[in-house]
Amino acid sequence: RKLAMVFQSYALYPHMTVAKNIAFPLKMAGEDQATIDRKVKDAARVLNLTNYLERRPGQLSGGQRQRVAIGRAIVRQPSAFLFDEPLSNLDAALRGTMRLEISELHHQLKTTMVYVTHDQVEAMTMADKIVVLNAGNVEQVGSPMELYKTPKNLFVAGFIGSPKMNLIEGAPAAKYGARTVGIRPEHMNISTTTGDWKATVGVAEHLGSDTFLHVQADGVGPLTVRADGELSVDHGDTIYLTPDKAKLHRFGADGKAMMQ
Repeated sequence: RKLAMVFQSYALYPHMTVAKNIAFPLKMAGEDQATIDRKVKDAARVLNLTNYLERRPGQLSGGQRQRVAIGRAIVRQPSAFLFDEPLSNLDAALRGTMRLEISELHHQLKTTMVYVTHDQVEAMTMADKIVVLNAGNVEQVGSPMELYKTPKNLFVAGFIGSPKMNLIEGAPAAKYGARTVGIRPEHMNISTTTGDWKATVGVAEHLGSDTFLHVQADGVGPLTVRADGELSVDHGDTIYLTPDKAKLHRFGADGKAMMQ
């Protein structure tokens, strides 16, 4: 089989050096030593591991170990890679770095990669096409922006996007002829004087370029709103929200998207 697997747990041999870990599948395939040495050096160069070839896994960081696991897959020159949540054991900063490295590797190798993840940020930033699975069922297949703009049901709507889409039921949804309406945090207009929904700010997360407001809207419920980073609001302030009608998503009683 021309497939190569990259595991969540790295699955490296702790007693072997980086070079021997990368070379292992080639040795099992009966490659001659000259070919093995050449392929190991090529993989190490691509993954910036040249200076670590004589170290053992215990002497490496989590990101370096993951690169070794990827290198072991690369040397086989597979038709496709299978990634099983390869970044889940890394801290947030390292996950961001490795996302970029794997994406760049994909562009270099031009090889199909099937990548399993529970992290929708990884899916949105790395994928050409996403398959959203729920309890073994395919909920939707499409490009990241297709899933973001036109989720087919409530599960996809609530999964894609960070922060998650606000899902609203009851009278506010009935106003739009739906059981549930969805509006993303970035698709609401904020005013201090007038709007469709009066809301009280519970928590304001100031992140620099953006501010995330967690509010309680009268007759609507809790909402998350993405605002400009320089917006001056804080706990207890009253604001008024107006959803962008063109970006509103309507869902029926069956949880499926309705025609806009």
